[in-house]
Amino acid sequence: MMIHSRLVTLFALLCFFSFAPTAFAQDFVPGELIVKFKGKSNHKQVSQFQSKMGGAAQSRALSVKSNVHHFKVSAYQDIQSLIHELRQDPNVEYAEPNWILRRAEVVDEDNRTFSIEEVRSQVSSSGSYAQNYASVKVTEAWAQVSIDAAAPVVAIIDTGVDYSHPIFSQSNALWTNSKEVPGNGIDDDGNGFIDDVHGWNFFGDNNSPIDDDQHGTHVAGIILGIGQDIFATTLASARIKIMPLKFLGADGSGSTSDAIAAIHYAVDNGARVINNSWGGPNYSQGLHDALKYAYDHNVVLVAAAGNYGKNNDVEPLYPAGYQVPSQLTVAATNDWDNLASFSNYGATTVHLAAPGVGIFSTIPGNSFKFMSGTSMAAPFIAGLAAMVVREAPNLSGYQVKSLLMSSGDRIATLSTKTVSSNRANAYTSLVSSKAQVAASSYNPEYVAAAPASRTPAATSDEKKGCGLVRDIGEYGGPGAGTGVMIVSFIFLTLPIVTWFAVRRKLKGQNVRRKHQRYLMDSEIRIFVGDKEVLGQTKTIGAGGLSFQTNSMIETGQIVPGEILTMSVQSPDGSGEVQVQGKIVWSQKDHSYGVQFANVTESVISHIRSWSGSLVKT
Repeated sequence: MMIHSRLVTLFALLCFFSFAPTAFAQDFVPGELIVKFKGKSNHKQVSQFQSKMGGAAQSRALSVKSNVHHFKVSAYQDIQSLIHELRQDPNVEYAEPNWILRRAEVVDEDNRTFSIEEVRSQVSSSGSYAQNYASVKVTEAWAQVSIDAAAPVVAIIDTGVDYSHPIFSQSNALWTNSKEVPGNGIDDDGNGFIDDVHGWNFFGDNNSPIDDDQHGTHVAGIILGIGQDIFATTLASARIKIMPLKFLGADGSGSTSDAIAAIHYAVDNGARVINNSWGGPNYSQGLHDALKYAYDHNVVLVAAAGNYGKNNDVEPLYPAGYQVPSQLTVAATNDWDNLASFSNYGATTVHLAAPGVGIFSTIPGNSFKFMSGTSMAAPFIAGLAAMVVREAPNLSGYQVKSLLMSSGDRIATLSTKTVSSNRANAYTSLVSSKAQVAASSYNPEYVAAAPASRTPAATSDEKKGCGLVRDIGEYGGPGAGTGVMIVSFIFLTLPIVTWFAVRRKLKGQNVRRKHQRYLMDSEIRIFVGDKEVLGQTKTIGAGGLSFQTNSMIETGQIVPGEILTMSVQSPDGSGEVQVQGKIVWSQKDHSYGVQFANVTESVISHIRSWSGSLVKT
């Protein structure tokens, strides 16, 4: 039948871009800029800046909890000169253009859609998973789901969602703001949005985040489908709640200021996962800060890697390129686990892969459709992240990311294309999450620093977007689009935790020894979750020890900042002590080691008793 006829000739979308040879790439909203004040801004301060920008300038705060403002001036005003002037002001932390962000352009050669009746008559409702045919073990994962667990909220920042679609309405999947009284014209919860019962439309500045494209609704169906059979005749209650936040218009484009506002809204209203299937080539400190705000609140961030067949390590797309510790950047694979020809990749910036070719999901009008793109791969991971959070709600976004990266299936062809070399496996991720129910939340300290080259390059892809390649398509040539903003990152590769900003921060902590270290070659047993890893100590002291830490980090066995439980054998092999420790960066040795934590006096006494027979380092 037509739904299962997947062996269709598919073509990747070729995008054509124009270039603007100015100091600022001309891919921003004319007459608009984003400004962050130092300290806490006030009305008088904002008024003074409005005067500086011209008497008719308008402003709005992008979050009630931040001092980042979106300013509108005359569309004819020289934004480049104005930003240069503002950056000299001692009261301004940064000023930047309001960059345009996009999901990829769509070309429909085969624009078939399927009604819900056609789908239900052709797709088995006996528990099968029919959104893609890769070996991702979604059906097997459903058997691991805790029935009574709370449904986590996934914010879909996109073109909106047609939440009247039966898949969402009949499963009660739509997030509801319980603090808001529908239709009374009052901001009942005082969050700055009137009657925001089911999210917000930042593009149109209203409370109706309805999809006038197809992209956001398709994304939403993929997310919901990770937790249940969305093709069943009778739909079960949703295991994931979706929060629709519209910032892209019907043409698939939107502004950075609206994306920032949407991220803050999602975090402030309880989203545990945010899906971002869109992007652009220009770095924004404001957007980076918004993602850092989400990270600080234990939110998992998922970004589509992009559809240009490019190396994100060299030509970063944003938000995919931001080094935020809880963000997963996702490449697209096909049903045979090959990297999609259109998919961006990156050995240090793209974390894992998920199916993104010929994905069957919801579109507006009670219908379904095949679409391809990293836009489709990202929500697979967002839905899976939500299911992990459902099982282990105490995990931080950083821990969820690490779990998903380490619990996928190793694919040889992804070894040079992604950090983890893995394609997602829903079953192993759910099993791993159930083993982490009692785990305590942990986040490494992180500062959202700008990349080395913060100023936009002289030229930039005018329409460089992210996510959707096209409806029904992959088997053609790679997508086009040449990014020209090249930022060099010289970092070491860490397969599981690849947050090189974190590594720099750990190094910057300047963790120095407080205790004498001694050379010791003894066996050590390291317990990571339910796994035991054997190693050999190199040095030991009352404050910590070292072993093959760097190599274990590189192979994904342990994670910087992680608390380990270790059993260390005495030098003469007569006994052992058990101790906990945290992986830290050693300034002296220029490598990672373990700093003891929660250690008892008895353990310290044993270690000191060994030192008489050991050599000082």
